[in-house]
Amino acid sequence: MAKSAVKWRCEVCGYIHDGDAVSGACPKCGAAAEKFKKLDDAAANLVERSRRTNMLHTRIVALAREIEVLCNEGIEDNLDPGCVDVFKKSLARSYEMMKLSMTEQAGHMSKGKWG
Repeated sequence: MAKSAVKWRCEVCGYIHDGDAVSGACPKCGAAAEKFKKLDDAAANLVERSRRTNMLHTRIVALAREIEVLCNEGIEDNLDPGCVDVFKKSLARSYEMMKLSMTEQAGHMSKGKWG
């Protein structure tokens, strides 16, 4: 589905609708179409930028989880103390990366920048 430059925000729940018009009820809260407010170009652009950034953070979290799995496999393999040390340090750093992105996403959600 192509992204529409026209965006509408449900004034009841904050859901963002993409399209030239709103027809029907809000898919999240059921509010009537009249409860949607058309966003100006600046606000619509911010929604698109927020969506992109949030997807980048989501990808970082997913990659950190993949690193976690690899590090745990390396720790379990226990080839030698040097390898285990590197896997443990990498595991801690991947966990930190994941927490940083998750915290940033939580901040975006609290500011209504999820979109």
